Amino acid sequence: MTEVIKRSLRDSKAARWSALGIISITMFAGYFLTDVMSPLKPMLEAEFGWSSTSYGIFTSAYGWLNVFLLMLILGGIILDKMGVRFTGLMASGIMVLGAAIKYWAVTNPSLPTETILGIHSQVFFASVGFAIFGVGVEIAGITVSKIIVKWFKGHEMALAMGMQMAVARMGTLLAMAAPVPLATYFTSMHKVVVDGAIVEEVGPSISAPIAFALVLLVIGFIAFFIYVSMDKKLDASVAESGEVNNEEPFKLGDIGTIIANKGFWLIALLCVLFYSSVFPFIKYAADLMVNKYGVDQGLAGLIPSLLPLGTLFLTPLFGSIYDRKGKGATIMIIGATIIIFVHAIFSLPILNYWMIAVVLVMLLGVALSLVPSAMWPSVPKIIPENQLGTAFSLIFWIQNWGLMGVPLLIGWVLDKSNPGVALAKANGTEVPLYDYTNPMLIFTALGVLAVVVAFMLKAEDKKKGYGLELPNIQK
Repeated sequence: MTEVIKRSLRDSKAARWSALGIISITMFAGYFLTDVMSPLKPMLEAEFGWSSTSYGIFTSAYGWLNVFLLMLILGGIILDKMGVRFTGLMASGIMVLGAAIKYWAVTNPSLPTETILGIHSQVFFASVGFAIFGVGVEIAGITVSKIIVKWFKGHEMALAMGMQMAVARMGTLLAMAAPVPLATYFTSMHKVVVDGAIVEEVGPSISAPIAFALVLLVIGFIAFFIYVSMDKKLDASVAESGEVNNEEPFKLGDIGTIIANKGFWLIALLCVLFYSSVFPFIKYAADLMVNKYGVDQGLAGLIPSLLPLGTLFLTPLFGSIYDRKGKGATIMIIGATIIIFVHAIFSLPILNYWMIAVVLVMLLGVALSLVPSAMWPSVPKIIPENQLGTAFSLIFWIQNWGLMGVPLLIGWVLDKSNPGVALAKANGTEVPLYDYTNPMLIFTALGVLAVVVAFMLKAEDKKKGYGLELPNIQK
C-alpha cells in the first residue's frame, strides 16, 4: 500500500504545492474584486449620489443568483458530476463576465441619471454584474476546496486550505488599501446634481480599481488552464499506480443524505453566522473608520486592510496546528468568541481613537484565521469525498443568504438610524457623520449565535466521532 501511494503524483510535495499555488491566483483575483468597492463607498455617494441603502443593495447582489436561482447548488452538482477541471474553468469565465458588466456600469456616464424598477440604474447594473460574478467566485471557491482535498488528503490538508485562504485574503488586503489611491490618481468626468441641475465635472476615477480587478481576473482565468494540465497528470498517475478508489459515483439522492446529517447543518450554520459577522463588516469598515474614528478617507481603507494581513500568517499556522494536534472544534469556539468581543467594543459610543480600531481589526483578523482554518478541513471528516462538491455548495449557498441579507440590512439600518444624513444629502448641505452603533450590535449578536453553534458542533462531534478534535495528518 505504501508503494502505491508513493507512485501517486499527490505524494510529491512539490507537485501538490505547485498545484495549490496556481489555483490560489484565481482566488486572489476573485477576493480582490469582491471587496474593491468597500473603500469607495464615500466616493460613490459623492460622485454618483448613492445612499447607504443603494450601497447595501449592491453588496447584497453578490448572493442574488446563488440564493434565489440556486446557481451555487447547481454548481456543486456540476462539480461532483463533471469534475474540477470543467467546473473551475466555467467558474473563472463567469467571474470575468460579471466583472466586465460591473466595470461597464461604473464607466457609463448616462446611468447615474436613470432608474430601473425604482433603483438607481447604475446601482442596478453594477449589482447585476456583481451577482453574476458572485456565482463564479462561489463556484470557484467550492471547486478549489475539492481540489485541495483531492491533492492533500492524508497530507497537510488544513495547512493547504489555510495557505490558499491566506493568498485569497491578500486580495482582500489589496482591495482595502489600493482602490482609493488608484481612483484619485486617475480622473474621469462625472454627471452630478448641483442646485437641481445636472452638470459634468472632473473627479476620481472610480472605474480604475475595477479595471485593475478585471485584469487580475483574466490572469486568474489563464492560470486555471495551467492547473488543468496538472490535474490531468494527477489522474494519470493515480490510474498508473493502481490506487483503488472506493468512492461511489455521486447520485442526486446523495443530496438527501447530506441534508439529513446534523453535523452538516451545524457546520453550515456556523459558516453563515461567522462570515456574516465578518465579510459584511469589511464592506462598511472603511466608512466606519471615517465616521466613528475620524480617519481621513484616503487612509481609511488601510486600517481594515490589517485584517487580512494578519490572516496571511495565522491561518496557515492554525491550520498546521489542526493538522498535527487536532482540536478543530475548540479552535472554532475560540475564534467565534473573539468576534463577540471585537464587535461589542466597536459598538460602544466611546473609545473613538483610531489606535483602538487598529487593535480591534487585528483581533478580528485572528478570529478570521482561527475559524476557517478548522471549519473547512472539518467538512471532509463529516461528508464523503464523492459528495463534497455538493456539500460545499450547500454550505456556501446557506452562507450566501447571510452575505446577501446582512449587508442590505446594515445599509437600511444605517439610513434609518441616521435620517439626518440622507436629508442633508438631498438638500446639498454639509453631511453629518453616521452613527454605527446599531450595525455593530447586529454583528455582535451574530457572533453570540456563532459561539452557541460552535459548542453544539463540538458536542455532536463527541457523540458521532467525526474526529474534529483529532489531527488530520495520517501517520
